[in-house]
Formats: sequence, C-alpha cells, structure tokens
Amino acid sequence: MLTIKRVPTVVSNYQEEGSPELIGCGRNCLGKCCLHVSKLPLYGFSSNANSPKSDVFLSQILLAQWEERMERGLFRYDVTACETKVIPGPQGFIAQLNEGRHLKKRPTEFRVDRVLQPFDPAKFNFTKVGQEEVLFQFENGDAVDNSYFLERDAVDPTKAPNVVAINVSPIEYGHVLLIPRVLDCYPQQIDQESLLLALYMAAEASNPYFRLGYNSLGAFATINHLHFQAYYLNVQFPVEKATTEMISLAGRSGVSENGVKVSKLVNYPVRGLVFTEGKSMNDLAEVVANACICLQENNIPFNVLISDCGRRIYLFPQCYAEKQALGEVSQELLDTQVNPAVWEISGHIVLKRRTDYEEASEASAWRLLAEVSLSEERFEEVKAYIFDATGLVEMKDQVKKDEEKEEQFDGNVVEPMVTPCFQEGCLVLQ
Repeated sequence: MLTIKRVPTVVSNYQEEGSPELIGCGRNCLGKCCLHVSKLPLYGFSSNANSPKSDVFLSQILLAQWEERMERGLFRYDVTACETKVIPGPQGFIAQLNEGRHLKKRPTEFRVDRVLQPFDPAKFNFTKVGQEEVLFQFENGDAVDNSYFLERDAVDPTKAPNVVAINVSPIEYGHVLLIPRVLDCYPQQIDQESLLLALYMAAEASNPYFRLGYNSLGAFATINHLHFQAYYLNVQFPVEKATTEMISLAGRSGVSENGVKVSKLVNYPVRGLVFTEGKSMNDLAEVVANACICLQENNIPFNVLISDCGRRIYLFPQCYAEKQALGEVSQELLDTQVNPAVWEISGHIVLKRRTDYEEASEASAWRLLAEVSLSEERFEEVKAYIFDATGLVEMKDQVKKDEEKEEQFDGNVVEPMVTPCFQEGCLVLQ
C-alpha cells in the first residue's frame, strides 16, 4: 500500500510565493549551494521484505514524471520515435535505431584504461544538473511498513540525498539515473550500500521489465560520478532467457552459507556470472558488491544488470575497450560506433546507422558481443579472483545443470502492467 501525500504547489524550489529573495547560486542545480535549501518530491521506500509492492511506483510516479519532463522538452531527442525490432533468431536480440545519439550525448572525460579514478569536480558531474531533471528523492523510509510519496519535501540538510533523475540522452522509455548520495560526489565505484539501494529500487518497481544497469569506468561509463541507469522495456532481454549452469558451492545444497546461488551463462556470446536468491537482499548485495570491488581493485572493467525485481544480478567482466586500444577489434565493428555497455551486453543493442539496423542479424549481434567477452581461460582466472574475494568455494566435481530455465525470470509469468502512461506500438516484433 503506497501513501501519496499532496501539498500545495509553489512557484519554485527556492522561494515561497511572495518572497523575492533568490537562494542558492541561482542555477537551480544539485550542488550544495542549492540542494540543501530546496524542496523536491520524496519517495520513501520500505526496506521490509514483507511490505506489499504494487505498480504505483513505476506507473504512477516514475514513468508519469518522466513523461512530464518529456512534454517539457528536457530530452535531447524523442526516444519513443526510435525504431525498434526483435532480430529473428533463437537469442531474440533487440535492435534500436537511434541515429545521432553518439553526437548528442555527453563525451567521456576521463581515461578508459583505469577502473578506479578519483572524482574530479572540474569535470561534468551530477551536481551540475538542473533540478528540473530530478524526478524525486529516493530514501529508506526508516523502517516504515509501507512506502510513501511526498510531492514536495525539504531536502535533509544533514545528509546527501539519493536522487532519481532523467537521462537526457535516453536509450528507452522511462530511462532514468539513480544517483546515490549525490552531494558526496563518489566516483563511479560500486559498494554494498549503493548496490543495495539499486536492488531496493528494482524491488519497488515490482515489474520484471524494469531493470537497472551499471557500467564501470573502462566498460563505457561516460561520467565518473556514481550512478546506475534504469528503464522500462516490455520484452524479455536475451540474457534473461539464456541457459545457465549452476556452480556448486561448499555448503548445504551447493549454495553459500547466506543462501546466494551462483551460476554462469551457457551458450551466450558474453561470459558472465549470475547471482540469485540469498537469505535477504542484504546478503545478495554483499556478495555481488564484494565481487565488483574485487574487479575494481584488479582494474578489470565490468557491467552489471539487475533483473527480476532485484532478485537476479548478472555480472560481466569485459575487455572491449582494451581490445580497441590494442587494435584487435575489426574496422567493421568499429565503424558501427556501438559501445557495448550493459544494455548491449544484455541483448538490447542501440545502432547509430540505418544500414546497420536494416541489416542487423543474430550473427552480426553475436559477432559484436563476442568481442566484449573474456576468453574462457581469462574468465576462469577472474572467477577465481571473485570467489576468493567473496569467500565462495567452488565444488568443481559437483557442477549442476540448471534445469529450471523456465523459472529463471518472472517475466515468463508476469503480465505486463496496463496503464495509460506506457507507450503503445513502441516495439515491432518480427
């Protein structure tokens, strides 16, 4: 049950009606100069695993506000006008034609050969974003049983808020950014607290077609300020349909002591690990965060997909940028100007040229993504690093095939939400 509390609308974030004094730097930004004297919508989520969930967060709040920003012209282009199709073939890769996106989005302003780099306030970061791009604050409701939404609430001056903002260069309908503790100016590095926040957002959406993703530096993150991306696409991602093989761990029934299961992808162009379940969301966040920290400290670029309402996390170590630097990527692939980040790796491929879109095939998509993947030998080495860092112990003689492919993803059984704010006809099935 979600409680929505309405309050009177005011002229601006800075001044009550009738007050001529301008507060802050005057740019209405997310910096300390303006944010701590502002009032923004607040979504308070319940961290109680047994609290009821509904589609209100996604349909009536996040997507509704996203559409309002679109009507105000805050995006660099209309992503709902982009052509999209499912490429024929067993994998069902999804192709989108978004001509010119690479010319309209913000360029990368840091080295791509270092996963860990310090935050640089002189370069673009989210404190420079205008508050009109913010949809709401996203905060733990302090042990409340039910989530709630305040249309206008003062930003707590004692802490840095988590904010959800639009991505002004969107890939898909409802494309937003989750920016943990925006004023603390963390670089693009995952920790347990930030990952847990992303899992809570996925759970709050209560719809498996709303996913969150993360790109590390060196794996096509373009801003060195901690953030996750998320959007809604009413079709199953190819990686979510891929077969997995469970890795038997030391512990009861082949799972870790905290209940986390680990599998690896089978017959998919990018090698990756899949983490599921856990006795609690905290347990899942702890294991995956430790895995990410291990990759960060070993300078291994990676991407993360949060799927199935936060119950399933895909981790992809990758090497495409390294291959580019070494001249090992074919000119044909380079000419596509596709940067294979988390969405592309998951099977949603954004193409910049009409010829590539019209000629897209399963073979061409597989060829692109295969260049992202670590070799089998290197993947096993990295997996060993991860298991050592997370305290997982593999029982190599007890690897089990995952026989429950049809139950891997709740999207097989969950009906799409019926709500007027969803775009119709956005996906062309072939």
